[in-house]
Amino acid sequence: MVQAAAEGVQLLVLPENFALFGPEAASRGAVLWQEIDAWLSAQAAAHGLCIVAGTLPVPVRPDGLPVPDGRVRSATLVYAADGRRLGRYDKRHLFDVEVGDAQGRYQESLTYEPGDDTVLIDTPFGGLGVLTCYDLRFPEQARALRSAGADILVVPAAFTAVTGEAHWQVLLRARAIENQCLVIGAGQGGWHSARRETWGHSQVIDAWGTVLAERHEPGQGLVMADWDVQSQQDLRRRMPVEQHRRD
Repeated sequence: MVQAAAEGVQLLVLPENFALFGPEAASRGAVLWQEIDAWLSAQAAAHGLCIVAGTLPVPVRPDGLPVPDGRVRSATLVYAADGRRLGRYDKRHLFDVEVGDAQGRYQESLTYEPGDDTVLIDTPFGGLGVLTCYDLRFPEQARALRSAGADILVVPAAFTAVTGEAHWQVLLRARAIENQCLVIGAGQGGWHSARRETWGHSQVIDAWGTVLAERHEPGQGLVMADWDVQSQQDLRRRMPVEQHRRD
């Protein structure tokens, strides 16, 4: 965050499981989430950053009720540059699949409860919608966010190396083009255990589908791009896709 602020970043997007990643991450994070929440708020205010913190394992639903059955919610918290929390989104689609990698099977529903709602978050940069990792494969969620007024779609993720190499950029570009939104994909990248590797390749894609910036190396790093808001507005005016939709 210090580096991002020094580089002039205004909107910082963190990947899925940015604070804790591993077999015990959900249980450990559930105990610490309020401390991490307070720390993120302080960091946003200290560095003058709008932060999209995706994701934390949160043991309570947005209405304050506890998540039952010992599970948690995979929550993305968004903070203003003065430290105020602007909104929260809970991942709706859970990754219960078989992948041809060393891990083999993934079953998020054992640990996580799915969220209920899409959430458009009002930010100084416009309407912001979140698609957490597996959500990216469901275009109807992105479309609902666009129809609600999204200008930016952010994708905190931990795509597997296998699925990421095949689909990550294709899906990010498709969501950008379909919805004429800036898309920011923040992905975990590297080895997290002897069996689990994530794809990384965080990137920023404009509403035309152009990749403005991308990280190719695994591990921690900062990907930056300038957003031409006027160009996005002009594109929407010249090609009014949202007005042409027929349901």
